[in-house]
Amino acid sequence: MDYELAIEETPETIPGGTGILLLHPSIGETDRIDTDFFKVDTDHFLVISTRTTAREVEQKLEYYEVDESRATILDTLSIERGYSRRSADNIYYVASPDDLDAIVEKTRQFLERHDGKLRLSIDSVTEMAYYADVDRAFEATKQILELLEEYDAVGLFHLSKEVHNEETLQRFRELFDGVVDLDEDGTVSTEF
Repeated sequence: MDYELAIEETPETIPGGTGILLLHPSIGETDRIDTDFFKVDTDHFLVISTRTTAREVEQKLEYYEVDESRATILDTLSIERGYSRRSADNIYYVASPDDLDAIVEKTRQFLERHDGKLRLSIDSVTEMAYYADVDRAFEATKQILELLEEYDAVGLFHLSKEVHNEETLQRFRELFDGVVDLDEDGTVSTEF
């Protein structure tokens, strides 16, 4: 099954099973690309948030006018930081951003429980590497990419260019079918 893409400078469609690496300088401009990714041709989507809480993700979706009824959020920060957690059908929690096995398992559960066109976003792999380490984040990314293929879904994975060395960036690049490279001035270049 093919998925439409509404990100500038990318192909009009991508096949199910495709993972896209979003290389970015700071976090500001990523919200626009992330939400554009969810706006079209999507029945259900999962936001795996290792950088912000579920409440902040909801605010972002609302601000960018994304249909929240299709959203499931995996919050990896609230438990670790001792924030109160709101129970809701569409919000999952794991203990912390370095609980990568739980993140992979919750991703699997989301894909198993939903039908139709499924998308996910990991914001961000950089935070996973910060809390765990680069090797573990790399392995978790590989496992999630395999799940995308198994369930004919697509995903967008955030990775900061400012934090990782060139060798690490290249290592991650090689895992992905597509790379969206965002510059500080908001310019986008892509490679598919």
